[in-house]
Amino acid sequence: MQVVFHERCREVYTSDPAAAPGRLDSAVSELRSLYAFVEPAPASEEDILLVHSRRHLDRIKKNRLLYEIAALAAGGAIQAADLAVNGDPAFALIRPPGHHASRESCWGFCWFNNIAIAVEKIRHQAKIERVLIIDIDLHFGDGTSNIFAGNPQVDYYHMDGINDLARYLQKAASCDLVAVSAGFDRHVDDWGGMLTTEDYTTIGELIGDYAHRSCGGRVFAVLEGGYNHAVLGKNVLALLAGLKQR
Repeated sequence: MQVVFHERCREVYTSDPAAAPGRLDSAVSELRSLYAFVEPAPASEEDILLVHSRRHLDRIKKNRLLYEIAALAAGGAIQAADLAVNGDPAFALIRPPGHHASRESCWGFCWFNNIAIAVEKIRHQAKIERVLIIDIDLHFGDGTSNIFAGNPQVDYYHMDGINDLARYLQKAASCDLVAVSAGFDRHVDDWGGMLTTEDYTTIGELIGDYAHRSCGGRVFAVLEGGYNHAVLGKNVLALLAGLKQR
């Protein structure tokens, strides 16, 4: 397991909660001594245009700082996907998040759809065909769902609870790669008030088991929601501990 991270993802690029100062500090602190950190390059315009329109891209580019950090986040997701395809599971510790970004629009603190860009980059390189995207965030990833609607090679699933996830994965078709939109805002000390830190280990174990059965353990995760800075690091650590049980 490797962690994809760039120091620029700590920068305050706008005024929303996902860009608040110190938002990634606890996660970096928890993970740094346990996992190898790798630094990504920004996504290129060509990468971003795999899922977004030119109009949307140009709209974001009007804010230079926002564009630079958002492109770097997308690049982090690409790096994590590439590592996973080559047999090394990875977690993209990035901001801004992305699963509310559609082809032409975005909301919910998202600008580019990081996980969708990563999936399409890998698919266009003919490294894989079928992908399962599992979204464990409190909120439905409408952007990701919209982008892949009607695409028989990419399935999007939004978790409705741990038991629901377990049932879904028991019946899920095989794939070549598992991508996780890893939001942590369901935590008892975050917006959702639902899950314990230990629950994220269970979620990681369920997804990891499925990935090993289905695609030889090729799995990567990308940070989405999670706004209580004090607990985010422990929750990320719990998910990764579950994923690497196998």
